[in-house]
Amino acid sequence: MNRTGKGCVSRDVKTYPCIAVLALAAALSAACSSARDAPAGGYGQAAPGGRPPTVEELAAKVGCEPKIQIEAAELRQGHCRTSAGEFFLTTFATQQGKDEWMDAAPEYNPHLVGNLWTALSSRAVLERVRQKLGGDLHLKDHRTGTPAPG
Repeated sequence: MNRTGKGCVSRDVKTYPCIAVLALAAALSAACSSARDAPAGGYGQAAPGGRPPTVEELAAKVGCEPKIQIEAAELRQGHCRTSAGEFFLTTFATQQGKDEWMDAAPEYNPHLVGNLWTALSSRAVLERVRQKLGGDLHLKDHRTGTPAPG
């Protein structure tokens, strides 16, 4: 409690800092996992067909110079602010790291999901970002794509 008798955190505080902390926790958890524990079939390996995109490469596609928030072996995260809106771009070194991060992602925030990357923001912003980046919009279950309208 502060001196005014109110809680220390305002209800108006955005969830972005909390998400960054959550991403860091997932990265540290994944970094502590041993590569020898990865299942066969390349689950813990980088994506086949080349390296995953960097935060900077994804950001360039939407006209952003990202402010890097997290720089770790398992993931990198940058914050972007463009005419499309504000969003976070996160890239992952392995599919396992991405899956662990997605499992810990807040259920109430939509994500735009690509090959070893995610974007996090409001649905309206993600719809605009999706036009440049592609990806699947995940509204609740972050491992399942959004069904086609119909």
